[in-house]
Amino acid sequence: MWFLYILLCKDGSLYTGISNNVEKRFSEHKNGKGGRYTRSHKPIRLVYQEQLRNHTEALRRECEIKSWTRAKKIKVLEFD
Repeated sequence: MWFLYILLCKDGSLYTGISNNVEKRFSEHKNGKGGRYTRSHKPIRLVYQEQLRNHTEALRRECEIKSWTRAKKIKVLEFD
């Protein structure tokens, strides 16, 4: 099982990623071992996650959501 997740960063930005273990990945991001973006934009909380059947579906969904504006992400995915 794979998950798409969105993190809220300290500067108010949003980071979108995928993982098969969201809690572990969030911990890695918080400890500076995640993606390059989250090393300089410290994540403060997980604001959204969505379960997908496999890695391919997760990658497709990640690409789709990354193309959206911040406003659309907040509106469509219903988080604040």
